[in-house]
Amino acid sequence: MNPSKNTPSRRSVLRAGALGLGAVTLSGFLSACAGEGSGGENIPSQGGGDGEAFTLNIDFATYNPLSLVIKEKGWLEETLKDQNVTVNWVQSAGSNKANENLRAEAIHVGSTAGSAALLARSNNSPIKVVSLYSRPEWAALVVPADSEITEVADLKGKSVAATKGTDPYFFLLQALQDAGVDPGEVTVQNLQHADGRSAMENGSVDAWSGLDPIMAGAEEKGAELFFRNLEFNTYGFLNATESFLEDKPEIAQTVVDAYEYAREWAAENVDETVKILAEVAGLDGSVARKVIAERSNLDVDPVPGDAQLEVLRRVGPYLVESGDVSSQSQVDDAFDTIIDASFIEKADPSTIKADA
Repeated sequence: MNPSKNTPSRRSVLRAGALGLGAVTLSGFLSACAGEGSGGENIPSQGGGDGEAFTLNIDFATYNPLSLVIKEKGWLEETLKDQNVTVNWVQSAGSNKANENLRAEAIHVGSTAGSAALLARSNNSPIKVVSLYSRPEWAALVVPADSEITEVADLKGKSVAATKGTDPYFFLLQALQDAGVDPGEVTVQNLQHADGRSAMENGSVDAWSGLDPIMAGAEEKGAELFFRNLEFNTYGFLNATESFLEDKPEIAQTVVDAYEYAREWAAENVDETVKILAEVAGLDGSVARKVIAERSNLDVDPVPGDAQLEVLRRVGPYLVESGDVSSQSQVDDAFDTIIDASFIEKADPSTIKADA
């Protein structure tokens, strides 16, 4: 395969998903995703200056299928080995966990939803969005098959599992507002995505604001997605720390190039992409195929810009209203500073060394 340079639009394949923590009411729920522990205690040191060995710490996540493909194929390792660069892969269980590691600079590159990146940047996390990996419909509101809940208004007085600082949480906020439900009338169990599914299935909560591919697995077992809205989902953002972009721009460029190579490869190798997702996420093949074929969209212009900021402007007010960002000016500053499109604008997939 020979991906061409600077191809801004590609055939679609993927949309994905996957994956935080205690019970609170919605009105005070949003805070710590951009500043709680690093989660990176066992992550290798990064290395020294030019010519010295360097460890690239980069995440993979089931909600970011391109990361799974790049990791599985070893393209970064092959392309960077002549530069004395070691690649260390760190799993992100959710956008909140990726944000924790990015803030602590325990990883250089991490995958989040756009909403989570905005929260982190608004709270002064030193990250930049360097590329988009998807435009998915990865979040929805989910109930067990026998639930009497059929619409968002039915959540009044109920308990819902959601992961703080991630797209499913922001999806829930938007859905409640749209249905005229006071957030204070809903109790949220702050659980990492997989635990949220379990809580819904064992009856510990009434509903779950889910994330693919875990959500697709629950649906396969009989759960119902009772509320969906693509417009309430934000884009998949590939983020990097400012220090990494400044200190190692050549390596950062290689990462972005690899993502563009993977985007084209996945479009041409749908069956193998399904297999990779199924194996890493522990899914049946039919579930993985549903995630990829029905809810993923990699045929997205990977250059972040006004379209993504417009989507995030719907989320911004929640950050201030909840008290998780001190002022609207911080959110406005984040809008002005969060994007660095220079790497994706000059992306060249042909620089990636790959045999397949």
